[in-house]
Amino acid sequence: TDNPSYKEVCTGKTLHAETVEVNYDSEKISYQRLLEEFWTMHDPTSLNKQGGDIGTQYRSAIFTTDSEQMLAAVNTREIYNDELLRNGMGEIVTEIQEASPHHFWPAEEYHQRYLEKNPDGYDCHSSTGVPFPKVSQ
Repeated sequence: TDNPSYKEVCTGKTLHAETVEVNYDSEKISYQRLLEEFWTMHDPTSLNKQGGDIGTQYRSAIFTTDSEQMLAAVNTREIYNDELLRNGMGEIVTEIQEASPHHFWPAEEYHQRYLEKNPDGYDCHSSTGVPFPKVSQ
């Protein structure tokens, strides 16, 4: 489906995932740190759902833009997966793919900059509670 509406994506029939494009200043925060936050802010062991939100559109995924990002995503997945297993959790099911073959469409305006418009509008309702381990870089 080209340029699906939020309502269409919510049916789970379009095979799209709800995603966030992250633009960041690498002088202020590293991609590594963003990945560490990503892994701990949701439940990457949960297949096609987060909390009460169920369906393939809620799958955990990372879409990388270059080989360095891909390597970092895969490496941090391995590190966090080992930590989760040590803590009695399941395996990570997060998809890690190159962004380039995929098409992304912006959400409707009411979903753009959502937390700026709704400061108390979202609290991730599903995480493992397991911190990302300290690793030397």
